[in-house]
Formats: sequence, C-alpha cells, structure tokens
Amino acid sequence: MIQPHHAISQFTDLKTVSDVSCLGNGHINDTYLISFESARSCPLVLQRVNHRVFPDVPGMMANIREVTDHQHRKLAEWERDQPERRALRLIPTLDGRDLYVDGEENFWRAFDFISNVKSIDVVESADQVFEAAKAFGEFQYQMADLPGTLLDTIPNFHHTPSRFDALESSFSQDLAGRADLISAEMTFVRQHRDLAYLVAGLMEAGELPTRVTHNDTKINNILFDSQSGKGICVIDLDTVMTGSLLYDFGDLVRTATSLSDEDEPDLNKIQVEMPLFEALLNGFLTKASAFITPKELELLPMSGALISYELGMRFLKDYLDGDLYFKVSYPEHNLVRSRAQFRRAECILGLEREMTSMVQQQV
Repeated sequence: MIQPHHAISQFTDLKTVSDVSCLGNGHINDTYLISFESARSCPLVLQRVNHRVFPDVPGMMANIREVTDHQHRKLAEWERDQPERRALRLIPTLDGRDLYVDGEENFWRAFDFISNVKSIDVVESADQVFEAAKAFGEFQYQMADLPGTLLDTIPNFHHTPSRFDALESSFSQDLAGRADLISAEMTFVRQHRDLAYLVAGLMEAGELPTRVTHNDTKINNILFDSQSGKGICVIDLDTVMTGSLLYDFGDLVRTATSLSDEDEPDLNKIQVEMPLFEALLNGFLTKASAFITPKELELLPMSGALISYELGMRFLKDYLDGDLYFKVSYPEHNLVRSRAQFRRAECILGLEREMTSMVQQQV
C-alpha cells in the first residue's frame, strides 16, 4: 500500500494522530483506520480510490455526497436513533473538498469510522439475509424522494442489451481464439435473449421507474451491529447511480440465496435455497413495500435470473477477450465463472412459480 501520511494531513492535524493501520481486505481501494490521541475524537477511515477501476472519481464522489447528505436528512426527519451509525458521513479536507489529489494523481477520501460493527463475507443464516435485505430496502426507501439525477459514472453498467451486444461482438472477433470452446454457453445466452431486454425495455417504455440504486448489493456491503446482529448501515457507495430497483434486488438474490462459491466448477452444487429467498424477500419488503410499484413487485422473482445472466455474459466476454478485466487464477477461470452464473440463472428460472407465489403473499 502507498504510505498515507501526507494524505492524512489534508484531512486532519497529523500531530493528533496516534495510530495508522490497514483496514479490511478490499481488492480495489486501499483503506486505512486513523486513530487519534483523544478518545473523544472519532477515528477516520481514509481510502485511496482506484481511479483505474473508477475513471470518473470526482463524479462518483459527487454522487456519494448527494446520497449520504440525503440519507442524513431522512434520518433526522424520521428521528432515527444513532444516525451517525446508520449512514456513511464524508469528512471534507481541511480546505473543504470531498477529495484530495496528491502529486501522483492518487485520489483520497475520508469517512467517519463506525464502531461496534462487523461485516459478513459468507451467508451463515436466514436471519443475516433478512437483515441485509432489510438494510438495502431501507436504503431504497431513503432514496425514493432524492431530488435531481445522479451521474452515470459507469455508463450502461446494468444495461443488459449492451452486455449482450458486447458479448456477440467479442464472439465474432475471437481475440483469444476461444470461440470454439464456448458453443454451449453461447447457445444458453441466445436462448435466453429475452432476459436481456426484460428490465431495460420496460424502463425505456416508461413502465418501470428510474431509481437511485446501489448496484453492488452483496451481504458484505452491510455493516451489522456487533451485539444485536441487526443490519445498520449500507457501505461501498462507489457504484451508486440511477437504475432499477430490480437490479439491486436481483443482485441480492444472486449473491445471498446460494451457498456455493461464485466460481464453483461443479454445477450440481449450485442451488438456490428457497428459505433464504423468503428471508430476503421479507426483509427487503419490510421497507420497500412503502413505495414499490406493482410492476416492480411482479418482476422480483425474475430479477435474480436477469442479474445472474448479465454477469455470466460479462465473465464469458472477458474469457473471449483474453481475461482483460477480471483477475483470474487459471486460464479457464472466467469460463467457469460464467457457467456458474448461468446455472444460477437456470435455477432461479426453474423456481419462478414458487418465488412468484411468495411475492403474491406479500400483496
């Protein structure tokens, strides 16, 4: 990691700092915990943002500022207790900016540290899934009346028709000479082409609302209270943009209802656990039922298949291109990942009737 001391001095007086330590195990940003000599001073989380992954860092930070400010306004309006633990709070530089850019064009930002919390990388229980889904549902509820339009800092991030077209283009170009190895996968993609247009087409037709979405709703992007186990704060807002509620719910289904790894090579081990889906649905609708539209509700069961299908196409495209985007551990890694995602999509499609029945019971 890059030594952060010069960056720290842009946010606070270095003389008051008692300790600097690495925080978390993220693979994108470098993160540090900054502690102070006075026990009354809240520690800071300092991050170096990977601008190679996020090319529009100022735009991303403008989105985060707008979203977190709105969260704190809503928490004050609702008189929620401990608001400082329920939403991230950006700390400006000493001269009032959201970012510090050093001489090597590294981007730095700071947040208040939230204490007495834990994160979970692997789902252990239905209660955890319920709490995570409830927290993401509350995030959507907070954002339901956010004025203005956020910047699309990663254009077409969840525009599945564009992902389909990009895969077909890579298949035609066959840059890595692998097209002959994926005939079964391409058949699956083409047979389920309607999935690619399901949400995007309805949004373009005005039949689904455009909302503020998190776009990375994995369970490890929720902070859980260490004592109660309640999900209290949504973190990692780097991909917050406008989109469909179904993208966020679908990614929850994809990541929280299957206990297998995302690169599980044995497709027989990949299953969707319906008790986890039920917990997820109940948790999400605890808050989201206040604003969700009938059409969004109707499509909740299909959203997990859509996002699994989309990510499978992204992995497959990267395999065709020679593994340029996703890090791989062996030559077929992206192909294995794509097969696992397509298997998830297949499982969800097979459970559509059962999932729909659960949704209808919520109406």
